[in-house]
Amino acid sequence: MSKEQRTRIDAMLRQPWPEGPQPVEAIRAGFKALMAQMIVPDAIRTTQTTLGDRPALHVEPDNGPRGGTILYFHGGGWVFGSPETALSLTGNLVARTGFRSYSLDYRLAPEHPFPAAIEDALSAYRALLDSGEDPSTIAFAGDSAGGGLTVTTCLAARDAGLPMPAAIVAFSPGLDATRSGRSMDTKAGIDPLFTRESLEHTSAMYLAGADPHQPMLSPALLADPIGFPPMLLQAGTNEVLLDDSTRMAARARAAGVDVILDITADVPHVFQSFAGVLDEADQALDRAALFLTQQVRTPDTPRPHRPAPRITSP
Repeated sequence: MSKEQRTRIDAMLRQPWPEGPQPVEAIRAGFKALMAQMIVPDAIRTTQTTLGDRPALHVEPDNGPRGGTILYFHGGGWVFGSPETALSLTGNLVARTGFRSYSLDYRLAPEHPFPAAIEDALSAYRALLDSGEDPSTIAFAGDSAGGGLTVTTCLAARDAGLPMPAAIVAFSPGLDATRSGRSMDTKAGIDPLFTRESLEHTSAMYLAGADPHQPMLSPALLADPIGFPPMLLQAGTNEVLLDDSTRMAARARAAGVDVILDITADVPHVFQSFAGVLDEADQALDRAALFLTQQVRTPDTPRPHRPAPRITSP
């Protein structure tokens, strides 16, 4: 765990951005440029495909997958990002688990505001089930806004009468569109990436006037996660969205859901993206991969389903 590594990444993320709200095209270009700096594992191959009604990036190990499937939802505030910008994350999960992944190119706001992304995610999950995949072989994973989609897609699937996936892995998930978590204020200035103003700017594009006080927009406050699969929520202490994870974990525990709340000190939002240059990122991805291999059943090596232990942050 290198303080020097953390300091270098913090400085990189604090590079000055243009002042004031930026047009969506500039936000998308800036995020694409940032994520192009991330390290993608060599031992994977990618193919463009379609899942449901949307494009998707199929990622699998070079030596062939072992049977499990990760349905991945990229981050970007529901406004920017793509399967390509999340490839360091999907690639590392695939390389570490041996599973294949479908990274969904869901519709983005402001062109397609709430609930378009959830509709696309549900359609993708339904497509996997319709293709004959057993839900016990499928896990949802995502980062930031995509981490939020892992939860809201489960809500939508349950409402539609679909079975739950085997597991949820969420990296720094966005789970509260009301922005009412204490960390929004206590981590202000500590977070090198986000401010309340920047989050509210993109959030307004996604909400398009919708009331944020509803389960599909603020599940950490209002969702009932009863019946959810085991969950792994990873976040860093240096992010304003930290309380999205802590409150979601509390709701899950209260509903009888097995949940691991995995908090890493002195790291920023979606720090797992920095695998290969930040020790904590590689260690967190190792823990996520272990969780997935424990929860996801594979046709070639079936194993009994064992609940994840309940672990909370200090």
